[in-house]
Amino acid sequence: MALSWRGADLDWRLGESSLLWGWWRTGCPGRWLRPHPWRHSRKLLEECCDPGQLFAMTKLNSPMGKNLWFDGEFLYSFTIDNATYSLFPQATPFQLPLKKCSVVGNGGILKKSGCGKQIDQADFVMRCNLPPLSSEYSRDVGSKTQLVTANPSIIQKRFQNLLWSRKAFVDSVKVYNHSYIYMPAFSMKTGTGPSLRVYYTLEDFGAKQAVLFANPNFLRDIGKFWKSKGIHAKRLSTGLFLVSAALGLCEEVTIYGFWPFSVDLHGKFISHHYYDNVLPDSGFHAMPEEFLQLWFLHKSGVLRMQLEPCEDPSIQSSA
Repeated sequence: MALSWRGADLDWRLGESSLLWGWWRTGCPGRWLRPHPWRHSRKLLEECCDPGQLFAMTKLNSPMGKNLWFDGEFLYSFTIDNATYSLFPQATPFQLPLKKCSVVGNGGILKKSGCGKQIDQADFVMRCNLPPLSSEYSRDVGSKTQLVTANPSIIQKRFQNLLWSRKAFVDSVKVYNHSYIYMPAFSMKTGTGPSLRVYYTLEDFGAKQAVLFANPNFLRDIGKFWKSKGIHAKRLSTGLFLVSAALGLCEEVTIYGFWPFSVDLHGKFISHHYYDNVLPDSGFHAMPEEFLQLWFLHKSGVLRMQLEPCEDPSIQSSA
């Protein structure tokens, strides 16, 4: 199953009149989707997908000469040659297990949440699709980043494939400090070139950031795992993928900005993203099913889903 990293992780907009909103307000999960027992989710993820070893391509799991299939294009494969092999770290560059992790989506529910400080208190912070972290947002979303995903389409559209905008790209990612930029270089053939150019651009400019390439076998296994749990979509959202990875890498996981409704818990309208209200193309993800599975994980105590403000909005307004 191909992983789509288009826009933010909440790529399916639900209004307050939707069936899922009705489910939420009446508290009847059984009428929508049957929950799965999640007490042993980490063990299940380790058995199916081995995040600790396969999260990123390394010299250990992707030796020279190995043939791999693009996870999003079933008819195409590639062989790891010397040039590609040299781009991989020796092993997963994290000291595992990671302790406390924040996985930060880009949902509008983060706006005026005051969750920035709480997010940054985690030992490891994961973010989706190169989101803005300027000072106007830091109170709500924090500023700390250890890993941020980047969709090749962002490189193509925002930075002209790094053919003419290399410095603009390097300047734009400075906000992520010493972080890993995680890219699905071998998910689709069209994404390989932009992903490799990100690697070489950061290297040429001596940037603080480093690139990790998603292992296509890992992406495929995560897709199969969630399909077995009832999520039937063309592609998983970035958010669900990162949460899945975090459950295999971290001892404690809290997620922020995951909310597919156009109104918050109190019926107040919220924007699609915390930084804009631009809606993505529809039809790629199964956001109702994804959100409910995350909710079941929350209710089972496997992770914590932050839905209310971390600080009193009235206090924020007067500050």
